[in-house]
Amino acid sequence: MSEPSEPAAPPSAGEPPEAPERQTTPFLVLQFFIFPMAIVAVCVTVFVIFGLIASEGRGARDYLGEVRSGSATRRWQAAFELSKILQTNRDVALKDERFVPEIVALFDESANDDPRVRRYLAVALGRIGDRRAVAPLLKVLEKPDADPETLVYSVWALGSIGDPQAVPSLLKLATSEDAGVRKAVVHALGALPSAETRTALEGSLGDAVDDVRWNAAIALAREGDAAAKPVLLQMLDRSHLARAPGLTPEQEEEALLQAIGATPKLIDADFRDALERLRRDDSSLRVREAARVTLEGVGAALPSPAP
Repeated sequence: MSEPSEPAAPPSAGEPPEAPERQTTPFLVLQFFIFPMAIVAVCVTVFVIFGLIASEGRGARDYLGEVRSGSATRRWQAAFELSKILQTNRDVALKDERFVPEIVALFDESANDDPRVRRYLAVALGRIGDRRAVAPLLKVLEKPDADPETLVYSVWALGSIGDPQAVPSLLKLATSEDAGVRKAVVHALGALPSAETRTALEGSLGDAVDDVRWNAAIALAREGDAAAKPVLLQMLDRSHLARAPGLTPEQEEEALLQAIGATPKLIDADFRDALERLRRDDSSLRVREAARVTLEGVGAALPSPAP
């Protein structure tokens, strides 16, 4: 699930041409080239400063108001900002008993709005974590023609809220043809441990898509389910991850860190050997450090290897 990137900075003006060897540059060249560039630079600076001032001190209620009555292009941006500001769970609006029902009602009303509005409202509801959002989010899962991205965001939100009443609907989507949906569902089921969800997660260990298998393995490993071991050991193998299609170096590192963090409840000689190789040889300082900390934490769980 990805969020929109921050707006790109205005393109910088090209570098001024090198000065000629003789000091004969006509004043008109300065007038029509350097002076306008200076004016543009000042305007951009003023624009940035006023943009910062305008956004300073804005809270969740301000953005909620824009989602409700802003322009077509502004509503989804306000929904995005709302989801960001709720990430810290400190906004004063959360102390108002009316706030959650208002955002839930707005989510319901946004069914025919720009899909981006509903996607980011779903993220906002997930970050609030209030169970009053479960019913409207479940409606998205039960809609056969739901926007795929809105569906993924709603699944994520339900996992974040963690209400068991979402499990039956999530299980129905565990075998979806959409790999993105399956990945989100496996992630959500990992936050809802039960006999039913464990069975579904174990089934997902054989998924054809790496991300789905990995999410299932991490969720099961955190519950101490040994069925996760083969996939988790693959995740701890840098050479295996390097063969995964489309995986960036940053994603590869994140997968290793997630796998390392999931090992303690399954620790055995195989896992300790894998962690020791990472601690000693991995190219990433973060990975080496995570492996070291984990090995130290589980050091007493196994006898020391023979010299």
